[in-house]
Amino acid sequence: MSSESTLDDEDTFKILIATDIHLGYLEKDAIRGNDSFNTLEEILKCAKTNQVDFILLGGDLFHENKPSRRCLHTCITMLRRYCMGDKPINFNILSDQKVNFNTTHFPWVNYQDENLNISIPAFSIHGNHDDPTGAEGLCALDLISASGLVNHFGHSHSVEKIEISPILMQKGITKLALFGLGSIPDERLYRMFVNKQVTMLRPKEDQDEWFNLFTIHQNRSKHGPTNYIPEQFLDDFIDLVVWGHEHECLIAPTRNEQQLFYVTQPGSSVATSLSPGEAAKKHIGLLRVKGRKMNMQKIPLNTVRQFFIQDVVLADYQDIFTPDTPQVTKKVEDLCYAKVTEMLEQAERERLGCPLTPEKPLIRLRVDYSGGFEAFNTSRFSQKFVDRVANPKDVIHFLRRREQKEDNKDEVNVDYGKLLKTTAVEGLRVEDLVKQYFEATEQNVQLSLLTEHGMGKAIQEFVDKDEKDAIEELITYQLEKTQRHLQARGVTTEQDIDLEIQRFRDSKKNTTEEENEIKEAINRAKAHRLERGEMPVDMSVDLALESDEDAAPLAPPTRGRGRGARGRGSRGRGRGAAASEPKPAGRGRAQKSSAATQSRSIMQAFQSPSQRSSRPGANKSYADEMTIEDSDEDIPVMKTTRPPPRPASSSSSFTKLSSQSQSTKGVAFDDSDDEEDDPFKGPSRSRR
Repeated sequence: MSSESTLDDEDTFKILIATDIHLGYLEKDAIRGNDSFNTLEEILKCAKTNQVDFILLGGDLFHENKPSRRCLHTCITMLRRYCMGDKPINFNILSDQKVNFNTTHFPWVNYQDENLNISIPAFSIHGNHDDPTGAEGLCALDLISASGLVNHFGHSHSVEKIEISPILMQKGITKLALFGLGSIPDERLYRMFVNKQVTMLRPKEDQDEWFNLFTIHQNRSKHGPTNYIPEQFLDDFIDLVVWGHEHECLIAPTRNEQQLFYVTQPGSSVATSLSPGEAAKKHIGLLRVKGRKMNMQKIPLNTVRQFFIQDVVLADYQDIFTPDTPQVTKKVEDLCYAKVTEMLEQAERERLGCPLTPEKPLIRLRVDYSGGFEAFNTSRFSQKFVDRVANPKDVIHFLRRREQKEDNKDEVNVDYGKLLKTTAVEGLRVEDLVKQYFEATEQNVQLSLLTEHGMGKAIQEFVDKDEKDAIEELITYQLEKTQRHLQARGVTTEQDIDLEIQRFRDSKKNTTEEENEIKEAINRAKAHRLERGEMPVDMSVDLALESDEDAAPLAPPTRGRGRGARGRGSRGRGRGAAASEPKPAGRGRAQKSSAATQSRSIMQAFQSPSQRSSRPGANKSYADEMTIEDSDEDIPVMKTTRPPPRPASSSSSFTKLSSQSQSTKGVAFDDSDDEEDDPFKGPSRSRR
């Protein structure tokens, strides 16, 4: 890198990349309330200092779907301060902007608006926290876009087919195709990729001359069978993927050896959960693109509050104490005090020389007290650090591993520890765990009447939405339907009944009929809850899942990286549902004897006198669902007037490529932090 003019010439795009800013997170907290605002200002100031061509945001600019007035006001103020000005824009938009910016009444890039003076354009997709909602399909980004401060792109209006049309930019000889796809429920998008309903459009001419940059906001790591988007789903003509939603900072681009593109994961710019992934140093990226070559410069964020996390397993300190040691709880508390003090001293050392870093760090000590130890009072313990940490209420988090049993010969003494280990529990949903359990158990505890999918869904309703009758109603509904099926078939012997039940159960697996039966049973449960006058649990509220924050002392650790539980699939919560019959007596949970919890054979179930009548009146209308390089010299550019809007290119200038298309690869990447190296030299990628 010989000089500034050589590095940042008239052919080089300079792009500042950031994701998951979560503006407004804990804004009412006395200590942490300004953290997200301070970091956004640092990001914008960095963009202005480095004189970037534009800012690219990967979703979740806001933490709440409906941000507060203070949050919106602060965002607009900072964008106006840092993104408006007289600096000329040195690149042109060549694509049809009416297609690129289809969510606004001003379908053109903001710097070409004759009423605005933009010096640094900002382009952003929406995330799962600030996604479009309501009949109009609007989000907070649309408000900022209508004011002319952000260019919102990547919004797909269709839930059946997605066509991603790029924003085509050109600066000198460099051509950049910017693709974007805002957040979509992972299961739905996964299914659309599998069914080849996602199409990425490319220019018909000179395809090998374009640098293809794709911004996405989805689960990257696997949290279930379809609750993520595999990298292999993305088209292989892409050169670089900017992956939002994941909060762990992995900004150094990694190469996908199958698709031969690079993936950068900037992570969040504020810690929204006390989980290990948030403890990594936070960065943003300065991406330079020249021709088909690129360079990523890591820029550390200095205004991010320090976060330290450590695990302690009490069973590993047998040389100091055991569960039978006198005053063992006091010894455990002293150990935890020493660990927390050690982390505070480390935070103090690292903060020296960084005046922008907040004074009080976040501290989390996860204590595994398995093996007979007792938990101490965490509130009293936290009072010792109330003036030294930013999270005094939840410094300590107790967790316990699953106890393993030796005998799993029957359904009473099943070794759950071997079937579902702690590492497997994290990152999975309840329905996935139910499926794993029944796949691993012996034949004598397998389901014979219900399907694993149905049982998993019912348990999911019980756990997530406190739908207390979901499991019971599913069993009752399936029992009634199976009885009617057997009566229609005229089966009488016990052996024939078992075979017919198995055949009837298998015929419904993974079918629409199975899904409809599950919905019907859950709707019945909701109707009975409304009968009792119980209010539904509002799962659409943004709970901001913070891994194991605010957990009870004895609760097991929960999965999370701070993304927040949006619960978009649970908006239909039984409004208008009514039961056609009053609930029969004897159905209450308190009236069940302990013997009723034991498993019964199908024949015993048929002989039971407490057979229940069906409820056909239940409503069915529920929703499915490496360093900053500062220079005192400005880039030698001439003051020119803004380029006039280019003629919009017609849609016929694009070619359609479904996922998994083949293309020629040739982008080069250099991530060297050495200032003496030329970031644009190096061998090109081999062509496929």
